[in-house]
Amino acid sequence: MSPRIKALAPLAIVAAAALVVLIIKATKPGVEAGSALVHAPLVSVIEVQPRALQFSVQTQGTVVPRTESDLIPQVSGEVIWVSPRLVSGGFFEAGDPLLRIDPADHRVDLEAARAVVARTKSEFARAKTEIERQRSLALQGVASQTRIDDAEKAFQVTEAELREQTAKLARAERDLDRTEIRAPYQGRVRSEQVDVGQFVSRGVAIAKLYATDYAEVRLPLPDRDLFYLDIPFDLSGERVEADGDPAETQLGPEVELRAEFAGEPRTWVGRIVRTEGEIDAKSRMVHLVARVEDPYDQKGVTGSAPLAVGLFVEAEIRGRTVENVFVLPRAALRADAGRDLVYVVDPADRLRFKTVDVLRANRDDVVIGRGLQPGDRVCVSPLAAAVDGMAVRIVSDPNAEARLGQQEQSAEGAGELDAAMVQGPK
Repeated sequence: MSPRIKALAPLAIVAAAALVVLIIKATKPGVEAGSALVHAPLVSVIEVQPRALQFSVQTQGTVVPRTESDLIPQVSGEVIWVSPRLVSGGFFEAGDPLLRIDPADHRVDLEAARAVVARTKSEFARAKTEIERQRSLALQGVASQTRIDDAEKAFQVTEAELREQTAKLARAERDLDRTEIRAPYQGRVRSEQVDVGQFVSRGVAIAKLYATDYAEVRLPLPDRDLFYLDIPFDLSGERVEADGDPAETQLGPEVELRAEFAGEPRTWVGRIVRTEGEIDAKSRMVHLVARVEDPYDQKGVTGSAPLAVGLFVEAEIRGRTVENVFVLPRAALRADAGRDLVYVVDPADRLRFKTVDVLRANRDDVVIGRGLQPGDRVCVSPLAAAVDGMAVRIVSDPNAEARLGQQEQSAEGAGELDAAMVQGPK
């Protein structure tokens, strides 16, 4: 190879490479410039209207009798009769005889007391006659002062003795009457420890009774929940009388009690009758007392299941009614820097932040007092990065949001694939 060819060979290779590069650049596919598509967030909204709402407060408690007491004999003796109602679970009415003690010894004591009173009355009458005679003689100037003084003393002694023996007679009569023990109120027997032939002692309990004219339920509440209830702080549940005529018992709001009894859900209706005298220092709870009339339906009026003592119940207390409030799902409430916000979509489909006054927030809903207008469209969809004034798209079906999101992702993926398939070189 000649030296000239050797010198031109590198130049030829460079020229061929440059030609190949030019050919590649000339035949590469072209890319059309386009604007990126920006989709506004898809949100669900609800149109709100004001309405009246009655608050309620949930709590729970255990049924207790309004009165519970021990049955205690006031005299000693042998039991000769026990009422069939004096058994555990037995019902009785006020004044029903429950038990009788052998009255023989007490009859003897009563007769002895009557005899002593009769003798004392005789001595008193004689002393009274003597003092009157001595006073008459003194007026005639024939009685000495000593005899008058003795007569006065004898009269006073016999008078005091008569009062004492009369009191003992009354006690003997009461003791005889107490040999028959009667029910102090309408109630039921919780337990008893007595039978015929047993000797009972004065002051020793023989049974436990509780009243059944109404039952009570002690209901604990946080003090902040009193805001939702219309309860006067002087509520005592006592019956007030004016001019000798009984007035209606002062009652608070209605309470619905719920429990499962005999395998079925049951409900009872009562009333708040009083508040306890103090707030629990440890739990900060206020205790309300609900009353249910005739809990065992002994009058046959309600026909409901018995509200047994010791039953654990759920309670719903009816609260005060407020007007022109908005009830929203809990998801509609947003928190921002200590403010309660609601996202409202304006007529131009733009998001607007509104500060609202929250009256109550529950697990499922929230009650708004001020901050909204009738007909506002409130956003209930979660938004990670919301900006006041941002554009949104509205969907009326809350379940459609997830479906449309999936469809958009599928459509975007299919569009990219179609563009890659149909796009060719320029």
